[in-house]
Amino acid sequence: MAARLKKGDKVVVLAGKDKTQTGTIQSVDPKSGKAVVEGINVSVRHTRQSQQQQGGRRPVPMPIELSNLALVDKNGKPTRVGFRVEDGKKVRFAKTTGDVIDA
Repeated sequence: MAARLKKGDKVVVLAGKDKTQTGTIQSVDPKSGKAVVEGINVSVRHTRQSQQQQGGRRPVPMPIELSNLALVDKNGKPTRVGFRVEDGKKVRFAKTTGDVIDA
């Protein structure tokens, strides 16, 4: 199945505690259907002190279900992603505006 959301895409959260917040995708795991978004769904991890690093509390972004994310179009609104063929190449496009996402 083709990837509707990819690393580097600007997305908005549709559901959950961070609803309506926007961020950039840092990584996507298609097997589990989750993505890590910068600054969204942040959890605090406690790390033990070692010789290399100091211990303490560290904020870490946790994965979010892909179904709870939507791409942001050029107008700043959430949009669904579609596929079409242009010049013999399959490209993603925003369903609200019809603009091509991958140039």
